[in-house]
Amino acid sequence: MPDPLVSVVMPVHNGARFLSEAVESILGQTFDDFEFVVVDDGSTDDSRELLRRYMRSDSRLVLCERPQRGLAESLNEGCRLARGRYIARMDADDVAFVNRLERQVERLSAQPELALPAPSRSPPGGFPRCRPE
Repeated sequence: MPDPLVSVVMPVHNGARFLSEAVESILGQTFDDFEFVVVDDGSTDDSRELLRRYMRSDSRLVLCERPQRGLAESLNEGCRLARGRYIARMDADDVAFVNRLERQVERLSAQPELALPAPSRSPPGGFPRCRPE
């Protein structure tokens, strides 16, 4: 199997509350040449079981389970496992726009001098500072 163009790296620690929405927002992308590298950082909630279920139904999800070592180590581990030309960062409580990866790849391909694409505008009402209850 050839390497994917994009590796989405997502660390998780006890993220079950929002995890399904985050995972589905990546697996449902309009761009599909990616792998989804998820590093479970010692979760004690249902995160691992949720991720195992997604992994069984979608081969793009790669799950690394390990004892808790913290966010920075989890991100470094995810980047070590990543095979893509580009790395996209995701948090377990984020929801990606359905065309996020497509737009970022288009931008990076058109402007190879870029290292980090970011949204050129915020969604209506701006970006929330935290997830509402």
